[in-house]
Amino acid sequence: MGKLIKNHWARLICLTAAIYQIAAALEGFFWPKFFFDFYTKNFDKAVKPVPILQTLNLLLGIISVAYEWPLKYVAGTAIHRSMEVRMMWLPLASLTSILLYQATNPALYYLIGLAAYFWAYSEGEVGISADQPLASNAC
Repeated sequence: MGKLIKNHWARLICLTAAIYQIAAALEGFFWPKFFFDFYTKNFDKAVKPVPILQTLNLLLGIISVAYEWPLKYVAGTAIHRSMEVRMMWLPLASLTSILLYQATNPALYYLIGLAAYFWAYSEGEVGISADQPLASNAC
């Protein structure tokens, strides 16, 4: 069996979380609910009547998909290859995701992906290098 490449595994987890976050944000436009509204109703203004939190989750989910997939203008850049940037980005995406009721699962997925990235980083794995192909059709 092959060796587990943890940064690729973490990338797939974060990609799943980003797609889930987009879906949850779209659902939040129709059924707005702040996650911690059982404590207080003061933060309901973040989701209705103006959908601020849903829009933030939608934008961060789209940016995360573009970063993890990656798009052609992002692929191979220094920011895309850096695991440190990913480990700084994921808590922000997770924080905005956990505030929206529909997006609590992506927040957990982001945290699991962050732990996997940290595990890969602590074992000395490096991100995708500029000369390494992003995808291979070989089986």
